[in-house]
Amino acid sequence: MGEPVLDTAISGIGEDGPHYRGRSAVELARSGTRFEIVAEWLWAERWDEDVRFEARDLGIDVRRAARLVAQGAHPLDRLLAGVALIGAAERGSHVEPGGEGTFVRARSLVRRLAALLALAPGEEDRVDEALAAPTIAHAVAIALGLRATKRAAAAIDRALVVMADHELNASTFTARVAAGAGADLHACVLAALATLTGPAHGGSCDRMEALLAEAREPEDAARILAERRRRGDALPGFGHPLYPSGDPRTPPLLDAAEELAPRSVVLRKVRAFTSAMGLAGGEPPTVDAGLVALAGALGAGPGSAAALMAIGRAAGWIAHAIEQREAGFQLRPRARYLPR
Repeated sequence: MGEPVLDTAISGIGEDGPHYRGRSAVELARSGTRFEIVAEWLWAERWDEDVRFEARDLGIDVRRAARLVAQGAHPLDRLLAGVALIGAAERGSHVEPGGEGTFVRARSLVRRLAALLALAPGEEDRVDEALAAPTIAHAVAIALGLRATKRAAAAIDRALVVMADHELNASTFTARVAAGAGADLHACVLAALATLTGPAHGGSCDRMEALLAEAREPEDAARILAERRRRGDALPGFGHPLYPSGDPRTPPLLDAAEELAPRSVVLRKVRAFTSAMGLAGGEPPTVDAGLVALAGALGAGPGSAAALMAIGRAAGWIAHAIEQREAGFQLRPRARYLPR
């Protein structure tokens, strides 16, 4: 899946999943570590169990901003619009290496990202409520229109932690390219977000949701799988090239979904497709399947799995942007010219 192109101290990928500065992401997620602690660890290798992420007042009129977003817009589109507005309001928040101000901006941006999931006409009060929530996980629950219970927040924390970084995936590399060019923090995250919307990246969660929607009942999974295989169609949410034996990030999310809502139709469909794939000699489920199952168990709406991916991965985007600025060089790959 590509050759190494740069050195990083942020994360590495092994058979047991990603490691964040030497700590297993899967173990952190299963142990109930709060997302803010993990983000701070990725950014500064600082383990602070008391850290809180507060949003700075940027003077943005949320009600006016909400009018720019279509009713029913995908959560990622809400984030794109919101980050662009925040970036315009705080132009010049450069990712300077080593400065504490960078971490203040980063915490504020992540807090606002969580709240911006609710950015839409008529949802302005929910944005404000999410900004005031005690943790990022609670803020995400509120922004997605869920009851921000302790159990829901714990499940969301697990998803955010397990998604916080995954080395040089497409969106993270984009963030590093932007940072190397001197773009400010919001621009780096905006560039990464735009990349995440692609169907081969964050959009894979939406494709998994569409697959599950094809099955009226979990029992339809085997038939749909057979039809797709006969047509030569790929099955989204299954098979990760970096984890041929199975994506280690998936079981913690499926377990969390099981604990929340064992009778969830979405979870039962994911289990049915996983079983059908196994019987057909297919590949195991990816983290996309786990995110979709967990979003379904939470009772969240369409696009919520991709939203969980985006908020979690924002921690990694910021960490890599900081590291790239500290490295002090611009990422400028060369192409091999092949004249026709």
